[in-house]
Amino acid sequence: MATWFVTGASRGIGAEIARAALAAGNDVVVAVRDPQRIPDDLRQNPAVFPVTLDVTDTAGIPRAIEAAVDRFGGIDVLVNNAGRGLLGALEEITDAEARSLFDLNVFGLINVTRAVLPVMRKQGSGRLVHIGSRSGFEGEPGVSLYSASKFAVAGISEALSSEMAPFGIQSMVVEPGVFRTDFLDTSSLSVAANRIPAYDGTPAHVTLDWIDEANHAQLGDPVKGAALIVEVASGDTLPTHLYLGRDTLDRLQVKIDQIRADVEPWRAKSAATAHDDAA
Repeated sequence: MATWFVTGASRGIGAEIARAALAAGNDVVVAVRDPQRIPDDLRQNPAVFPVTLDVTDTAGIPRAIEAAVDRFGGIDVLVNNAGRGLLGALEEITDAEARSLFDLNVFGLINVTRAVLPVMRKQGSGRLVHIGSRSGFEGEPGVSLYSASKFAVAGISEALSSEMAPFGIQSMVVEPGVFRTDFLDTSSLSVAANRIPAYDGTPAHVTLDWIDEANHAQLGDPVKGAALIVEVASGDTLPTHLYLGRDTLDRLQVKIDQIRADVEPWRAKSAATAHDDAA
């Protein structure tokens, strides 16, 4: 039995991760902005401990962590799931919209992780599971700022893998594709308020036109995805990245091919930029 701490766990993949962790015999701290929105099956489970947490409220994070430790004695697995999307061409997105997105997707994750690490270091063990995105390894038109936030999550997680290894703490970024959750609803996804007509009919607005058709018809099954996340996070050794979903695997191959195509024509000249006296 382990203690899981899951942010953004009132619905979607976060709620399914909580359910899968419970099914595996674990205790789960369900961290949500509004405890009234916790599904009944989670609320009524004696192994669930709900805590109020808005990850953008820096002052409130230590209180939530302390409450979880007081209840269960520690935190074995942190799942940084809280986040949202933002659509629009880069030129359309205001500074306020971009900063708001990063406050949640990046700085919220940083601050929750920072608060949990002393607990895990004291234990001499722990697992960090960061929910990234397929957009965290492939920048796509119309989601540039969302991609940037998830690229940041991937970079943080990779660095933590090395930084925390001496303390027995592992870190993994999960990079899901499109899963059939509420993520494409307006409650989880914002559209830049400043729409520029010049982008209509271009790749930057194709995603906007795709949302209504794709919402609640996505390829991935969140129950199956959450079960795999829990299975992997419960193993002896975490992968650095968990590429989750058929579409993610397809796009990953496209990214690999793109890297090869970018590298090969310039490999020799790139290597030749070293000092002449370099070994």
